[in-house]
Amino acid sequence: MCGINGVLAFSTGDFRVTPSYVTCMRDAMRHRGPDGAGTWIDDACRVGLGHRRLSIIDLSAAGSQPMSNEDGSLWLTYNGEIYNHRELRAELEESGRHRWKSHHCDTEVILHAFEEWGIDCLSRFRGMFAFGLWDARARQLWLVRDRIGIKPLYYSVHHGRLTFASEIKALLKDPEQRRAIDETALFHYLSFLATPGPGTLFDGISKLAPATWLRVDADGTLIQRRYWDVWDDVAAIDGGEDRIAERVLAELRTAVRLRKVSDVPVGVFLSGGIDSSTNAALFSEGESSPVKTFSIGYAGAYRTYRNELAYAREMAMRVGADHHEYLITAGDVVLFLPHMVQLQDEPIGDPVCVPLFYVSKLARDHGVVVCQLGEGADELFIGYPSWIEALKRQRWNDVPMPSTMKSIGCGALAALGYDRTVHLEWLRRGSRGEPLFWSGAEAFTHLEKRRLLSPRLLRSLGNLTSWDAIRPIRERFDSRAPERTNLNWMSYVDLNLRLPELLLMRVDKMTMGVSLEGRVPFLDHRFVSLAFSIPSALKTKNHTLKYVLKKAVDGIVPKKLIERPKQGFGVPVTELFEGPLQRMAEAELQRFCAETDLLDADEVARVMQTADGSKRWYLLNLAMWWRTFIA
Repeated sequence: MCGINGVLAFSTGDFRVTPSYVTCMRDAMRHRGPDGAGTWIDDACRVGLGHRRLSIIDLSAAGSQPMSNEDGSLWLTYNGEIYNHRELRAELEESGRHRWKSHHCDTEVILHAFEEWGIDCLSRFRGMFAFGLWDARARQLWLVRDRIGIKPLYYSVHHGRLTFASEIKALLKDPEQRRAIDETALFHYLSFLATPGPGTLFDGISKLAPATWLRVDADGTLIQRRYWDVWDDVAAIDGGEDRIAERVLAELRTAVRLRKVSDVPVGVFLSGGIDSSTNAALFSEGESSPVKTFSIGYAGAYRTYRNELAYAREMAMRVGADHHEYLITAGDVVLFLPHMVQLQDEPIGDPVCVPLFYVSKLARDHGVVVCQLGEGADELFIGYPSWIEALKRQRWNDVPMPSTMKSIGCGALAALGYDRTVHLEWLRRGSRGEPLFWSGAEAFTHLEKRRLLSPRLLRSLGNLTSWDAIRPIRERFDSRAPERTNLNWMSYVDLNLRLPELLLMRVDKMTMGVSLEGRVPFLDHRFVSLAFSIPSALKTKNHTLKYVLKKAVDGIVPKKLIERPKQGFGVPVTELFEGPLQRMAEAELQRFCAETDLLDADEVARVMQTADGSKRWYLLNLAMWWRTFIA
C-alpha cells in the first residue's frame, strides 16, 4: 500500500514539470508510505510521477517506484496489491519476452502485463489497485482504479495539465489548484454522508470511478471507459443451498488465503460479529503461529452502545489468537477530530472513522503492517435488519396505485407536520416512480435538505434531487441485471455508491493514516460475483439475515456468535454530544454559517439542538472540513 501522484503537462501549454513540484505533492502523503519515496520526470519535463512506499511485497530496493520496464518506455506509480501476481509472472516468464529486475514484485508484473496485453491486462488482475502508467511510445497517461473501488484515485484538469494522486491533499499542493466547494456535491453529501463519484466536494477535483480507466493523450484529450461490472461474471449456480454454501466457503477461503500473502506481519480486526470472526477463523487455518487480532470498545457506560469485546475475546480464544484491545474515551474522540478531518480529505459522515482509526493504530503499535477487515459482507449477504424493513416497504409501494394518490398523500403528510420524516420521503419517491431504497446510509431527506440550504443555494440548485446521482446506477442495473429483484437492486446500488464512496474510503483513509494496509476478503471481485449469483430468495430465506453466509460458516464460527443479533461497529455519538463535543460543534457551525452562504443558520441551530447525534455529526464534519481545506 502506498501513496501515488503524478502530472501530465499538455503539449498545447507552457507548463513544465519540475522535481520539486512532484515531490511536494508526493510528500503531502508521507503517512501512506513511510518506508521510501521516489520521483521521476521525463526528459521533456512534460510528465512527472511520484511515489511514497509502504513496503509489503518484496521489501528490497528492486520494488521501489516509480518503476520502468526494460527500455524505459513504460513508467508506473502504483498503490495496492495484485494477489495473483505470482501466477501472472509465471505466465509472462513463459513467453520469454520480458527481463525481470525483481524477485517477486507485483509492481513489475503490472508493467510487463501491460506490455504483453495492453489495457486488457486489467481483466487478469485479482486485487485492489490504483495506478498511473505513462506510455512514452504512445505519449499516453493511463489512470486505473480497481473493480470495487477499494483504492482511491483523484485527478484534476487545470492550467494546461492533469494532476492525480491517492489523496486530495496532494493535489492541493499545486498553488494553482482552486479551493472551492462544489455545491451540487454538497447537496448529495447531505443525502449520502459522502460525495457520489465522479465528483468530490472540491469544485474541479474528480475521483476516478471504480472499474474504470482514464486515458489522457499528450494534447489533453481524455477518454474514459468502464472495464468491468459485476454482471459480467454473474452466472447461474447449480445445486441446492448446501452446494451454494460450500461454494461460498471455498471461495471465501481462497480470498482470505490470498490476502495473507505479505513479507510483513498481517493481522485481523475482530469485533466478535460473524464477518470478522469468519476472517479470523479462516486466517488461522494452517498458521504455525497465532494470528494477531485487534478489537476496540468504549470506556464507560453508554445507554445506546454496548461493547462487543466479550464476543471478540471468545472468538480470539477459539482460534488461539494473540489478542489486543483498546478502550476509546470521550476525550479521545474530541482530540482526534481535527486529525480525522485532515485524513478524510473530504467529509466522510460516518462516525465509525473514530474507532476505525484507533483500532488501526492499535494494530500498528503492535508491529502489524497489514490487517484484514470484514467490509462488504452485509451488502452481499443482507446483514442489515433495516434491509428487511426496506423490502417490505418496497413491496407495499409496488402495489398498483395511481401516482396522483401518492402525491396527495405527500401533501397531506406535509400539512400535518410530517415533512421532516422518512415516511414522506419514501412516499415522495414512490410517487415519482423511483425505488424507495437509494443507499444503506442516508442522512437528511429531500425536504430536510431544502430547509437546511440557504435561500441563495436553493435558487442555484433549482430542482436538483439526489436521484440525479443514483440514476446512472439504476440505468446500468435495469439494462444489465439478469434478475432484477429489489434485493439485487439494494446490493447493487450499495456496491456502486455506499461501499466505494463511504465504507471503503473510511477504511483507506483511517488505516493509511497510521501507515497500515487494510485488506477486504469479502470484496474479492470473484467472491462478489459469486454472491450476486445467489438467488435473492435464498439470501433472505426464513427472513434470516445472512442466511447463506451463516450456513456456510456453521462449524467454523461458534453458533452463539452466528446467531447473536447484529450490533455493528458503532459509536455512542448521541451521548457524546451531551458533553463538550456539543459546545465545540455549535461554535464550529456558527462560524461556518456566518462565513459562508451555504446553510440556513436557524435550521442548523434547530438540528444541533433537537436532531439525533448522527445528524449533528454530519454537519460538524462538513464545517470542520470547510475550515481545514477551504477557509
